[in-house]
Amino acid sequence: MGPIGVLHPGAMGAAVGRELVAAGHTVHWVTAGRGANTHRRAEAAGLLPVATLDELASICPVILSVCPPATASSVASAVAATGFDGRYVDANAIAPSRVREIARALPTVDGGIVGPPPGGPGRTVVYLSGADAAAIAALFDRTAVEARVLSGDVGSASALKLAFSAYNKITFALAAQSYALADAHGVRDELEALAGAKLPDTPLAEPASLGGVGERAWRWAPEMREIAAAATEVGLAPGVAEGAAALFARWDAFKDVPDVPLERLLDELR
Repeated sequence: MGPIGVLHPGAMGAAVGRELVAAGHTVHWVTAGRGANTHRRAEAAGLLPVATLDELASICPVILSVCPPATASSVASAVAATGFDGRYVDANAIAPSRVREIARALPTVDGGIVGPPPGGPGRTVVYLSGADAAAIAALFDRTAVEARVLSGDVGSASALKLAFSAYNKITFALAAQSYALADAHGVRDELEALAGAKLPDTPLAEPASLGGVGERAWRWAPEMREIAAAATEVGLAPGVAEGAAALFARWDAFKDVPDVPLERLLDELR
């Protein structure tokens, strides 16, 4: 199928790109406007640099967008402005209406990545929908990313991704809110003991798991807003996701800070 372009190689994008390189694909990325951390990730993943988006669009028949939800539309618009006419894979956590809007400007395959950055079999799944989804899925043969094609049109993969994230990530917001409430009343230890007995294997029973959320909350907050938009599209109340977005936004200062102590997280919520 030819070279693959990845926009932009953050932790997930670089790891997916590394898997594609290991499977024998040539993978490019755009250096313009990218920082030192992105350069290091891309180089470590074996991605080949090009200077501009126009250059990438001219040599890559497939472009894979893996970026924060808040920038998904602007990234797609920039690609459309190059006149790109290959397959554009939007693998971002955005509402179905947004990916359908992108598809009106670009020949789009809808993607939803579930799981952490790939590092071994069974960790990461990409769901794909729309025309040419099967052809894109074939690119992931012999990689640690499992590609699954959905029967629906563009929007189906995004809907599945957001439906899963709504439950998976909002549970962390609920646990954080519960611990902040208990801490304010001096019963945090008692809450942890109660949760361990009644709700084992949940974020409420394992407050240490919240430490890893702090560094990702800057991405999770806009994802919650996408979930709220997706809920509104089908007549559901968006308030739960909007509340989670507001909570995660209070942790913006912890962007890329690993293992934030629970005390600091709770302080920021107050």
